[in-house]
Amino acid sequence: MHVTHLSLADFRSYTGVEVPLDPGVTAFVGPNGQGKTNLVEAVGYLATLGSHRVSSDAPLVRMGAERAIVRANVRQGERQQLVELEINPGRANRARINRSSQVRPRDVLGIVRTVLFAPEDLALVKGDPGERRRFLDELITARSPRMAGVRSDYDRVLKQRNTLLKSAALARRHGGRTLDLSTLDVWDQHLARVGAELLAQRLDLIAALQPLADKAYEQLAPGGGPLALEYKPSAPGGGHTREEMYEQLMTALTGIRKQEIERGVTLAGPHRDDLVLRLGRLPAKGYASHGESWSYALALRLASYDLLRAEGNEPVLVLDDVFAELDTRRRERLAELVAAGEQVLVTAAVDDDVPDVLAGARYAVSEGVVERR
Repeated sequence: MHVTHLSLADFRSYTGVEVPLDPGVTAFVGPNGQGKTNLVEAVGYLATLGSHRVSSDAPLVRMGAERAIVRANVRQGERQQLVELEINPGRANRARINRSSQVRPRDVLGIVRTVLFAPEDLALVKGDPGERRRFLDELITARSPRMAGVRSDYDRVLKQRNTLLKSAALARRHGGRTLDLSTLDVWDQHLARVGAELLAQRLDLIAALQPLADKAYEQLAPGGGPLALEYKPSAPGGGHTREEMYEQLMTALTGIRKQEIERGVTLAGPHRDDLVLRLGRLPAKGYASHGESWSYALALRLASYDLLRAEGNEPVLVLDDVFAELDTRRRERLAELVAAGEQVLVTAAVDDDVPDVLAGARYAVSEGVVERR
């Protein structure tokens, strides 16, 4: 699978830009702040309905504009599709596939698939649990686009349950009447049912990712492993089936209800879980060196790429200003491992930051102008 044409309107710094793309390597080169990352960010948005740089859509719309358009032609084998997203901050986004407007934004998931390397990836190792949960859930959705609906359902139920708990907590603190919490049992069941599905998918993903990540780390830092991925649930119980996971979530929610009412927030569920990354016998967070942390983060991305490729639809590989962050050895190893990808998009400040093995098309990016050399 590869993108053959990218079109942007009022996205980030671009009033409008048209970029034809070829298979193989394409590098966008130019000084920082000129719009290179905006191009690959747009491709990533089509794949995930989100940005790797910001948590909301508002910054994606050019200042002064009401909306942004991201459009791409995508080829998979002999099949070609046109996919378009209209980004409307504060309102519902819109989507079109092959000019049809009768689709939801999440219906475009799976048409474009990406694996993105970026300086922000260091947060996978050094950052908060939310970074690792996001990594797992985006990869789950890339493997199975239907999981976007499961994630959306979980977020909706969690929000409703938290609203009820917060109201109960406020009433209690201010000496008001006790709220009727009989509906909390129903929300518990909904949360546990959808949460069990999400939990099962995460555990399945980790089992598939573990050997690939260990292999990738050895390729990047020979003799530096082994590494291990350990899921740490907020509702322990060791369930293996979805029904067992449902029961362990229900048990956890029942056991901590008093604390939840006191604090006004849901304290157990996939939204509170973590992925513990171990290097040897120690957790990477807090113990791994800067170079080891970078190798770990890269290994997770390489494992994601290998997993998606093995499952039949090779993703677009995006290397966003990552080579400038790496020492010479890691730079060369990473470039050698990804050079044969069906489509590799690279951003760099100068040509020297692009390893020689990544030969291909070059675009100069300056002040919002994208020109092929």
